[in-house]
Amino acid sequence: MNKKLAAALSGGAVLVLALSGCSDDEGDKVGDWAKTFCDQAKPQIQKRADAHQIIISTAADSKPAEIQAADSKAFQDIADADRALAKAVDAAGAPPVENGAKVQQDAIKELNATAVAYEGLKKQVDALDPTNQQKFADGLQGVADGLTKIEKMDQNALSKLEEGELGQAMAKQPGCQKPTASVPPKTSASPQPGSTPSGKGSDPSGSGADPSKTASAKPTKTAAAGKTEE
Repeated sequence: MNKKLAAALSGGAVLVLALSGCSDDEGDKVGDWAKTFCDQAKPQIQKRADAHQIIISTAADSKPAEIQAADSKAFQDIADADRALAKAVDAAGAPPVENGAKVQQDAIKELNATAVAYEGLKKQVDALDPTNQQKFADGLQGVADGLTKIEKMDQNALSKLEEGELGQAMAKQPGCQKPTASVPPKTSASPQPGSTPSGKGSDPSGSGADPSKTASAKPTKTAAAGKTEE
């Protein structure tokens, strides 16, 4: 039942802060900015990874009410993390790069907009009726469709920060590295190992899960795996 949602998340609805490359200028202003931001961003990036893992690893044969609760909490956690990331960008100040002030303001705006979008998904999930499995499965499909629409927003939220010298400096910071989700998968229907590469060549969710192999709910209709992500 959660298969489509898991596929959408693993495919692309995640911020990618683990970048390749390195900066040649130790201790420069760009590096200092990256450290300031990444130190504040680290717990939020971890929070997002854990939320994604909750959705991906929630047993597909769990009761609708359990799936509803897990997805609702996960969407709220991602929204909270995005808002905190926006504050981290704001607190770090304009990055010392060309058009730094615009880069900063765009990132703040997009992160806050993405947070609102995730809260919208939470409301959709909360409004589903878990007492009717078929209707719940159909409703969850609608939530998954909404999630795919957020993918671009989520991917683009910090895209400008991830470019050029600034992105290279961020890649050196431990706080901006791809985290490993701390939420253990449920043993009853845990995803099989694998990875779905993102546009930047990593599994940004940190889940190591192959969404196409996640079991689907019974006896409701199976949601087909969607686009591989953002």
